[in-house]
Amino acid sequence: MSEGGAEALVGLGSNLDGPAHQIDTALDMLDAIDETRVLATSSLYRSAPLGGIEQPDYVNAAALVMTGLDARTLLEQLQAIERSRGRERGEAHWGPRVLDLDLLAYGGLSIDEPGLAVPHPGIASRNFVLLPLREIAPDFEIPGLGRVRDLPVNRSEPRISRIA
Repeated sequence: MSEGGAEALVGLGSNLDGPAHQIDTALDMLDAIDETRVLATSSLYRSAPLGGIEQPDYVNAAALVMTGLDARTLLEQLQAIERSRGRERGEAHWGPRVLDLDLLAYGGLSIDEPGLAVPHPGIASRNFVLLPLREIAPDFEIPGLGRVRDLPVNRSEPRISRIA
């Protein structure tokens, strides 16, 4: 890995085809990306799906990585992992997923370009993102929002529980 890499936060979610196994496999694949290594992983959480579509509960986690890749290239690698696990773009928004990998934050950068928005727009309003992040990166500074530990948990969000 090149010197001067960036820390990035990645959210992981799955509710199809053995969700916990999908998350474990994705973490291994994330660690295998060139110039990237996983520094920390959260516990697994079970969460109710959002959006009103009838579907199984999700299993969610988060990872802190160090990467020498730029944000867009890292996002492309995350999407390649999704595709390799059977994710098809164009699935229903808020619908069931074999694997969903989100680039939540990349260093201290704010990026708003077509197809790339970091920090992720929903980061501060989703317990299934915040609770795993608090475990692995409580002091990570999210541009425009503050430290992860200081972001309030949304008490109106559907149920969530730590499972492993």
